[in-house]
Amino acid sequence: MSTPLSNSLEDPDGFDDALALANDAPVTSWPEPAPPPSAAASPTPGSRSGAGSGRVAHTAARDWAPARAAARRAGRPLDPVELPLAEALRHALAEPLAALTDLPAFDSSAMDGWAVAGPGPWVLEPGRGLLAGGGDVPPLGDGRAVPIATGARVPPGATAVLRTEHGRVADGRLSAERAPANGTDIRPRGQECRSGDLLLTAGTAVTPAVLGLAAAAGYDTLRVTRRPRVEVLVLGGELLTEGVPGAGLVRDALGPLLTPWLAAVGADVVAVRRLGDDRDALAAAVAASDADVLLTTGGTAAGPVDHVRPLLAELGARLLVDGVAVRPGHPMLLAELPADTPGPGHLVGLPGNPLAAVSGLALLAEPLLRGYADLDPDAPPHSARLTEAVTGHPRDTRLVPVAFTPKGAAPLRYQGPAMLRGVAAADALAVIPPGGAPSGSTVVLLRMPSP
Repeated sequence: MSTPLSNSLEDPDGFDDALALANDAPVTSWPEPAPPPSAAASPTPGSRSGAGSGRVAHTAARDWAPARAAARRAGRPLDPVELPLAEALRHALAEPLAALTDLPAFDSSAMDGWAVAGPGPWVLEPGRGLLAGGGDVPPLGDGRAVPIATGARVPPGATAVLRTEHGRVADGRLSAERAPANGTDIRPRGQECRSGDLLLTAGTAVTPAVLGLAAAAGYDTLRVTRRPRVEVLVLGGELLTEGVPGAGLVRDALGPLLTPWLAAVGADVVAVRRLGDDRDALAAAVAASDADVLLTTGGTAAGPVDHVRPLLAELGARLLVDGVAVRPGHPMLLAELPADTPGPGHLVGLPGNPLAAVSGLALLAEPLLRGYADLDPDAPPHSARLTEAVTGHPRDTRLVPVAFTPKGAAPLRYQGPAMLRGVAAADALAVIPPGGAPSGSTVVLLRMPSP
């Protein structure tokens, strides 16, 4: 079925359903291993295979880190586009960002007060006051002062800005206990950068701060890498789209979850289609898609209505990742679709169980999509110490939801493959090696995406 509690690929030992949450075990974490050298299993970035053999051979499930690395390598940056600043957030710069002007573009005041010339006391200029946004200002003669606001242009001839709280005015004259040193509270032209200076390199993620810097440097648009277009195909005839589940039917939890998750890791979701367990509908949706990546939920195991692998075989697709040795999420897959056909370049097959699907998002979909979007797909995972021991699978890695606390990463309850209660409260998925991890051990963390 599309969302089984257990099946021959997902949980042959019944471990996930029978797991005791007492969380006791040995073994600490390990560094992310290097990807395997096999060129057949690891295509060069940007490559797509030709027509395949017409069948997809099952291979031994990969460990989590080589699977993640294969997904990273498969995603190739897409063509650049020019976007207004307001639309460039969460893209990557497609070219270096150089300053279009000096910053600041003119000498300006860092404080409210008076622009002064010379050591003082100073004669106040009558009827003058300099505000931010003003145009050219006349020179300031020696021994003279003029009121000035923060951000206003400093007049030629001024030697410093005297802060309001440091000056005294009497009979049209300004005095201070101590004259400010030359340059005090003046932001000199070009203090931050000169016109043409390199501000950011290509590949930098466009954050709110990057947008602010680009605007300050004179940009109205940015040349960025196009985000991949993703189409989501939700499989399973037992899924409801609204209302309370019951009578053998369950709510589709993945449809609402996937769109914001994929957007947060660098993709634009162009459609979410619910296809039931219809093999012909799946084939038609794959053939008609103009997305860069297809993402399916459910149908990746070997049951009577699990159509994803047989369809990939018929299409001549190349399986880059055919199962991952993790619980939950074992039957996830990543396939490269033939280059001689239009449409998507890759298909990511997620298991139908919600937490198992989240595992597939973290291990395959996210690195693939960040590679497409040129958003640093090679960033290393984080790590933290466990506050409690966690039970491990006898042979496979476990991904366990954890929450950050002052003492470290605290494992959360409700870790079954069909559960979302734990991951909804989680900050990350902890990578628990085969056999488990004791309290206090350092484990790799796969962070949850920010909304």
